Amino acid sequence: MISTRRGGNLSGKVLRIFEANNGIFRLAPTWVPRAFLVPGRRIKLASEDIYGLGVHRGGISERWFASTTRADNGPGTPDDEGLSYIVGEKEKITLKDAIESEGKLILGEDCVREYKGWKVYAKFFDNMEPIPLHLHIEDKFAKKIGQESKPEAYYFPSQLNYLGNNFPFTFLGLEPGTTREDIHQCLEKWDMGDNGILDFSKAYRLKPGTGWLLPPGILHAPGTFVTFEVQWASDVYSMYQSMVAGRPVPKELLLKDVPPDKQQDCDYLLDMINWELNLDPEFKKHHYLEPIPVTDTTDEGFEDKWVIYGKIDGKDMFSAKELTVLPGKSVSIKDKGAYGLIVVQGYGKIGGLQVESATVIRYGDLTRDELFVSAPAAEKGVNFQNTGCEPLVILRYFGPGSQNQSFKR
Repeated sequence: MISTRRGGNLSGKVLRIFEANNGIFRLAPTWVPRAFLVPGRRIKLASEDIYGLGVHRGGISERWFASTTRADNGPGTPDDEGLSYIVGEKEKITLKDAIESEGKLILGEDCVREYKGWKVYAKFFDNMEPIPLHLHIEDKFAKKIGQESKPEAYYFPSQLNYLGNNFPFTFLGLEPGTTREDIHQCLEKWDMGDNGILDFSKAYRLKPGTGWLLPPGILHAPGTFVTFEVQWASDVYSMYQSMVAGRPVPKELLLKDVPPDKQQDCDYLLDMINWELNLDPEFKKHHYLEPIPVTDTTDEGFEDKWVIYGKIDGKDMFSAKELTVLPGKSVSIKDKGAYGLIVVQGYGKIGGLQVESATVIRYGDLTRDELFVSAPAAEKGVNFQNTGCEPLVILRYFGPGSQNQSFKR
């Protein structure tokens, strides 16, 4: 058993759950609505619960994983929207509160000292129509509103993408040769219908089992694949497209994270675009991701692959792996730091806890498909056992400093 005897510092709730599962926490599903999007209905939430929070809040199109970040959904958003809950036999506590209380035990002293907590989270987002072209502001702009920037990465799991929905293509960046004046004219036409900004971008066909790595400042309009998104712990964005799928985009979504004194300043909005990254003539080469096996283990009945990897501004900020364990097989894996995980296929045990991929989930129900593995448990090694008759497939995502190999592009 992993020792938790640290001078009585642990709260009773966190201590009991930590010790009961030897450093692994079971998490309840965390659902997030988006008023400006139409849900794609492929992330297993029961159809009668898609608008269970009320049509004024919008349909539920996202499920967040191992999140200590509150969803920024505007006025009226519940204080705990977006936050993950740890559950025990009798206890229920947010992962945020647990880490604020006992982060050194859960994440390790180095992580807490350098990052002050769990600074990443992951989500499934699932939409019937594409998301408007938008960007996540860079640090120099985020600091002006007391926030942090939001680099992110995408992976498209094949288990959830049995349908592509209405637009399985994603717009990324700007066509080389696009000028500030071109985008300035688009912004000036905001209230005249479609402002035509997609004329200056490029759409890439989405492919299951691949992904993209996106620093902040890049314009992008995600398509209609179910996307496993790993990102920095922030929810900042600015929408630059005035209409999507025939529906107007409220201008306040363009100005959401713009300082009040800059909201009439078109030059400021243009400055938020990282022109060098957006106009890169080799954009795909620098941002597209294909899976990379950690090592050749197919003969041993399992395969572990990096599906999100690489650096943002030279920093290892987050990463993700996809582990597949064949029926009747098991494997113990050591990882460099704490991680969240979601089971996307199959049935088995992880660290002795029963897990299974859900089929249909009612809002508020507890599932057995999501866990958070503490740093000491990850470093000691976690056993993944397939007790079912189909492959057991798990997505696990990591915070900064967890990539332990080099990646070539």
